[in-house]
Amino acid sequence: MAIILSNQWLNKRRPYWDRLAALLSQAGTGGGVRQLSRAELRETALLYRQAASDLSTLRQDPTARTYAEHVNQLLARAHHIIYSSRRKGFLKILYFLRDEYPALVQRQIRYVALSLILLLSGATLGSVLTLARPQFMRHMLGPQMVETIERHEMWTHSIVGIEPLASSLIMTNNLSVCFIAFAGGIVFGLGPLYSMFFNGVLLGVIDVACQQHGMSLDLWSFVAPHGSLELPSIILAGAAGLRLAYGLLFPGLYSRHDSVALAGVEATRIVAGIIPLLVIAGTLEGFFSPSAAPVWLKFLVGGSLFTLLLVWLFRPMRPAPSGNAH
Repeated sequence: MAIILSNQWLNKRRPYWDRLAALLSQAGTGGGVRQLSRAELRETALLYRQAASDLSTLRQDPTARTYAEHVNQLLARAHHIIYSSRRKGFLKILYFLRDEYPALVQRQIRYVALSLILLLSGATLGSVLTLARPQFMRHMLGPQMVETIERHEMWTHSIVGIEPLASSLIMTNNLSVCFIAFAGGIVFGLGPLYSMFFNGVLLGVIDVACQQHGMSLDLWSFVAPHGSLELPSIILAGAAGLRLAYGLLFPGLYSRHDSVALAGVEATRIVAGIIPLLVIAGTLEGFFSPSAAPVWLKFLVGGSLFTLLLVWLFRPMRPAPSGNAH
């Protein structure tokens, strides 16, 4: 049943939320809960329980959504600080990848969806422009690559024979693309907007160019193994940049400084999770994708990796305090 909370109730509870936020900021300076005294730990536990109760009340008032999201963020921060402090080294990394990262991606799903839409929109425009204006393909790909496609040759053949070097260069390039998409979010979101849309356009141009020359199977059998991880990684990096931009442009109840700081933590954690994906993708692109392995095997590897990725990121998570993006 919906209720309308009074300003008096909100004003009474706000100092407790602010105190919890201050304690969490103190604990988040590097030492975790060890930064807090015993009295502060007890106070944090009490404020945490009170905030959880307040959140339940706030969610019953449709006009208090902003406050509910603010308290939800506090609970998520508290949950992360408390439980991450209990784990060290490899176990902490394992817990992050197994539980925290999928939950983080699911909480930021709106930015993931927008990043995907930007990529697909760019791919659609690139395809249409290539079909309508053949010169656009030459402008985007350059004459050398266009001539290679016109000879019905894959430009990826140059990788064969220098696999270790190629793999290293590919990983570096992919990390650069993802970093631009992520860090560019601080420039009012222009970085992820440009990066996702431009890479989408390029993908659309290459797809149509290869299709026109009967090379679609060659293209996608090459892309499938590593692209199953590389493209989602780029989309996630774009989502991280968009999250950063949202924190800058729409601080909500936070000061702009605190909003950007919180968004930066979440965005950085999104990017941290894609690093192992890019390492695997770069290795596949350097060694397996350009190899003479059967086409069916390449598609099988790509399909299997993509399925595992979806299961990992979007499997139902155990109920826990979650910080919906504000």
